[in-house]
Amino acid sequence: MFDKQQVIPIACDHGGFETKEFLKNNLNKLGYLIEDMGTHSSDSVDYPDFVHPLAKAVNDGEFKMGIILCGSGNGAQMTANKYPGVRAALCWSLEQAQLAREHNNANILSLPGRFIDKALAMEMALKFINSEFEGGRHQRRVEKISNTL
Repeated sequence: MFDKQQVIPIACDHGGFETKEFLKNNLNKLGYLIEDMGTHSSDSVDYPDFVHPLAKAVNDGEFKMGIILCGSGNGAQMTANKYPGVRAALCWSLEQAQLAREHNNANILSLPGRFIDKALAMEMALKFINSEFEGGRHQRRVEKISNTL
C-alpha cells in the first residue's frame, strides 16, 4: 500500500495546469506529500520539459509513482514511456486508473487535463495511488512490456 509519507511528484503543461493545481491542493489536504515539478502557470510551455524530469525520477527510483497531465494526456504519456522503468498509463475513467495499477503495475498516471473534470481527476488519482499491483498472471505480462521484437 502507498505510504502517505512517500512523495508523489506531479507535472504538467499549460493544458493540465488548472487540474494539476486542483490535484496538488486537494491531495495535500488529505495528507499526501506532493512535489510540484511544474509548470507553474497557464502560459504555453512544452510538456516534455516537465514530464522528462518526473519520468526520469520515477525511473531512477527517487519516487514510487507520479502524476502527469497535458491537454490530451497523450503527449505526456508518450514522453514518460521513453524510460525503461516507467509504465505510464493514460486514463479517462476510474476503472482504467485502478486496472492500470492492478494489472499493468503502472507507476505514472497520465491525465487529459482538457477532457475530464477536476472531480473525476481527483477520484482517479486517489484510485491510482491506492490500488496495488496484483502480480500473479499479470507479472509475466508486465515483464514482457520491456521486451523488444
